[in-house]
Formats: sequence, C-alpha cells, structure tokens
Amino acid sequence: MSSFMRTNKTDNYNFIEQNRFNHNAVVQPLLTDLYQITMAYAYWKSGKTDNVAVFDLFFRTNPFHGEFTIFAGLEECLKFLDNFRYSDSDMEYLKQTLDANIEDEFYEYLRNLTAKDITLYAIEEGSVAFPRVPIIKIEGPLIIAQLLETTLLTLVNYASLMATNSARYRMVAGKNIQLLEFGLRRAQGPDGGLSASKYAYIGGFDGTSNVLAGKLFNIPVKGTHAHAYITSFSGISDLKTRVLRHKQTGITGDLLETALKHRNNLSNVLDISTEESSEGELAAMVSFAIAFPDVFMALVDTYDVKSQIVSQGRRSEKKSSASTTKAMISANGISKVKTTKVLSNSNGVCLSNKTNGLNNGSSKDTTNTQRELLNLPKYVGKSFRSGLLNFCAVALALNDLGYRAVGIRIDSGDLAYLSCLARETFETIAERFKIPWFNQLTIVASNDINEDTILSLNEQGHKIDCFGIGTHLVTCQRQPALGCVYKLVEINEQARIKLSQDVEKVTMPGSKNAYRLYSTDGHALIDLLQKVTESPPEVGQKVLCRHPFQESKRAYVIPSRVEPLYKVYWKDGRICQDLPTLEQVREKVQRSLKTVRNDHKRTLNPTPYKVAVSDDLYNFIHDLWLQNAPIGELS
Repeated sequence: MSSFMRTNKTDNYNFIEQNRFNHNAVVQPLLTDLYQITMAYAYWKSGKTDNVAVFDLFFRTNPFHGEFTIFAGLEECLKFLDNFRYSDSDMEYLKQTLDANIEDEFYEYLRNLTAKDITLYAIEEGSVAFPRVPIIKIEGPLIIAQLLETTLLTLVNYASLMATNSARYRMVAGKNIQLLEFGLRRAQGPDGGLSASKYAYIGGFDGTSNVLAGKLFNIPVKGTHAHAYITSFSGISDLKTRVLRHKQTGITGDLLETALKHRNNLSNVLDISTEESSEGELAAMVSFAIAFPDVFMALVDTYDVKSQIVSQGRRSEKKSSASTTKAMISANGISKVKTTKVLSNSNGVCLSNKTNGLNNGSSKDTTNTQRELLNLPKYVGKSFRSGLLNFCAVALALNDLGYRAVGIRIDSGDLAYLSCLARETFETIAERFKIPWFNQLTIVASNDINEDTILSLNEQGHKIDCFGIGTHLVTCQRQPALGCVYKLVEINEQARIKLSQDVEKVTMPGSKNAYRLYSTDGHALIDLLQKVTESPPEVGQKVLCRHPFQESKRAYVIPSRVEPLYKVYWKDGRICQDLPTLEQVREKVQRSLKTVRNDHKRTLNPTPYKVAVSDDLYNFIHDLWLQNAPIGELS
C-alpha cells in the first residue's frame, strides 16, 4: 500500500541508534511491590545475603484461547538490570515508609546493591514460547534476585501479550493486508500507549498513528484526518486556497473548479445526484488535497444521516447486478439471515450484515433486524455516497494536475458491503476515464475492529486493503493479562518445589535447560525441559519425553534438529549478547511462527503444543514432591 502521511525511517536511524539504550526513568527499583522489599529485609535479617537462588519466569496458559505466545520485553529487562541501583531519595522514602525499627545497615546494603552478580538466561526475543517453559531464568544472590521479580514481570507480561495479540491479527488478516495500530487514545496511559505501538509492530503491524513511538522506535507513522476536519468546513466559501501547482509543469490550476467539473461528470456515471453531496465535505477534501497532494487520503463517512436512500437503483439494472436474500424463518422469527450482494464487475460475492459485517445472533428487536438485513443491499448511507462522490471528484482533479490520490478510509457502517461498493466504483472510473491506477486506490477500514470482525469480513469477500485497529488491539480485550509468574526453583544448589492442590500450579524444581525438538519437515515437535546436569538431546537419537505430571503420557522422539532455547544475556554486570534491532525482532516473530504447525496456530480449536520433561527430570520432580508433601492422618 502506498504510504499516507509517511515518515522517513532512514533519516531517523541515527537518532534511534543514539537513544536505543536510553532508560525509561519510570522503570527503577522502586517500581515494585512493597513485599519484595520487606522480604529483602527479612532475608537480610536472617543472614541470607550470601544465598544463591534460581528463579524461573514463565506462564501457565497461552492467551486468547490460542496455543502459542510471542515472547517480548527482553531488551527492556536488560536495560532495567543495567540501571538497577537505589538513589539517595529512594533511601529517604523507604526510611519514611518502612518500619521504624529497620536498621540503617540494611539501607546501606540496599544503597550499594546492583545486578552485577545476576546471570540472566532467556529465549530469543520474538520467539514462539509455550506454557511452563521458562522464558527467563535468573541466577544470583537471593535478595537481588527477589527484588527483580515484579519489575521483570511487568516488563514481560504486557509486552508478550501485546506481541501475541498483534501476531494473531496478522495471521487472520493475511500477509497482503496492511495493519495499522491506532490505539494510543484508548491505551492504559502514555506508557501503555508507547508499549502498545512498539509491540504491535514487533508482532506484525505495519505502522502506528503514535508519533512519539515513531520517533523512539523508528516505526512508520501513518494517519489522515478526523471527522473534525471535514465538519470544520461548512461550504465552498470556507476555502481560502483553491489553487495547486501542476506536479510536473508547475502551472497553477484551480483544484476546486476542476473537482466541481469532475463531480458533475461523475454524477451521471455513478448515478449519484450532486444534491446528495455535501459542499462542506468537498471544500474540506479540496483543502486537504492542496495540503497533501501526493498522499491524499480522505475519510468518506463523516455525516451521520439516519435516513437511507436507494443507492444502486437504475445503475444496478443497467449493469445487471443481482441482490438475493435468503431467510429461514422459525417459529420464533428469523433463525438465520444471509444476504448476498453479487457485484457486476467479477469482484465476487460480498455478503452483507449490520455492524462491520458481523451477525451476533442477538434476538433483540427481531422485526427491526429482519427489516434492516433484508433491505441492506439496496441501501447505502447518504454520508458514504456523498463522501465517495466528493473523494473521486477531488482524486480526478489531482490526477489532472499530475498527482495520484492514495485512497479512502471508512470508519462506520457495513464495512464488507461498503468496501465492495467503493472498489466497484474505483474500477468503473478507471475504465471510464482510462486511468488504470484508479482501481488500485487503497481502502482503509477502522471502527472498533477485532479479530472476529476480520474473520467475518474475510468470509464476506471484502475489498479492504488496510485495517486501522485500536481499542481491541492495545487493551487486549479478549484477555487483558498474560499471567506470567516468577518462582523460586533452587537455592544454594538445592531444588525447591511449590505444591498445590491445583496441579497446574505445581512448579518444576531445579535449574533447567530447555530444548526445542524439530521433525523432518522443519516444524517444532515438542519442547523438552531437562536438569542442567543432563546431556542435551542429539539429532537422530531417541529421546524419552514425558508429561511432567501424568505418568502414562510419554513418547519417544527422534529429532531431526535440536535447538537449545537459552542464551546468556546478562552476566558480570553487562549485556553479553548483540541485541537485535526492532526490525530483526519483528522478522524473528514471523520466522518463529513458520516453524509452528498450522493446527497449533488456527483460531478455532487449535491443537495443544506439547511440552515435556526428560525421564530424569520427571523422576526428580515426583521424588521431591513426595518428600515435601505432608502425610495425612485418618482417625
């Protein structure tokens, strides 16, 4: 899709590199839960300053009823470690907040604390991850490792959830549809808005409306205008400038006069009376086109006119368009309504339902719903007809002056049907006026779009080129939290286990390594956890893989490729890997998803991906479980 309101990524590159490791001042040691600090004092008071611990950061279930998760947020975690230190003001605040009996020596201990003795292992950022496999492993002094918990969780939870959500949108939209993140105004505060833009881009979105995110992360920034711009013009008399220089010759032309002539011609071609179009809307579009002649894109549904008018009447008869409606009536009314619009230009079938093409099956106001659905193919809102006519007139006027418009945005109504109508209109004009590029104009759709909306629009044969998605994307409405946890699994080389009546909450003890085993077709078969003392699995060698808690679930796997999942990213007080750029993480997401079978990625009833433990780890878990589980007594 042509860029609209585009930014130059190359010019911003040096700024990004210079500022890449700038630290978010909000992410600091006090961005934590109080009990982390009270535990730190209790550890210190108990003489545990030299204890060495291992913590696992993992999640128990995949989000959005899916079977995969995208790991994100690692770079921010490393920045946090690099900047971990308490300030003088932190110490003053803690002295005022904590128990007055806490010794000054503890505050001095905290004041000198850094992450230099921590080792952080992680899977690559942008990788597909699965439940129970630790995505980050922390080794180091117990107190500092404990103090990291809350901050690491907040840096990983939303980042991974957001990257996963955007990756799912990319999969349902397909690789040829542009996806733009429009969610800043709906996000949970400024930090939430910036994070949403960053991790939506990682997950597969093509751009954002968030200007600061564009500057900070080198994400393409895109946008057009709001309804306010259209409604700020009441008529042609509001235009202060009407002229525009020809792109090639430099000769000045009257864009308004040219647009008015084209509108009169189009009125006959499209069978839309000029009286149906808004003069204020035309003035606004001319004004915007003069401001941005190379990237002119217009919002075409500004005026919310409740009355509906016949939209295809004579034109439908002339071009032999057909509308068919099938309704199955039950004793309680309509049980199913399916409306089909067959366009005359071989664009295929465009089904039509109310509200973004979704029929939610509601039984409310059945009579009105029946009437609306049965009549919809014959009716189009006056606002859309006005906007489409005015846009096409201005686009043709720009063409006369050597410019190419980019397209339209539709922000309301039946998106499937309206996009089909718009595409048919563009193709008609392209053929009638011998302007081949006109049928390639971009159609952008917004209006509270979610994953189900896109799936429904796909079924209806929409002609949308780009989706602008906000609320459902950035707030992750289907699941607002990933639920990562941070559990102690070893202290002083002694494994620790957390037991629970809920077996899903039983932890897998000890320091572990993780491997991904691949089949001959290149797809991931299973993730395998082993004790760190075990030899890694080998290609072509049989490996016994066991369910961690169900004895009968086991299988031999002969891998064609073995991928060690962990790398050391932080050790001895420094980052010890070359970190990928945002673009590289974005590419990693798509490469990683390609290794996952389609049945694991499908939106409806995906096949669970298998996570297993080695035979040694299985026996170790259950032996430790028996050692720690209390023995009941019957009387």
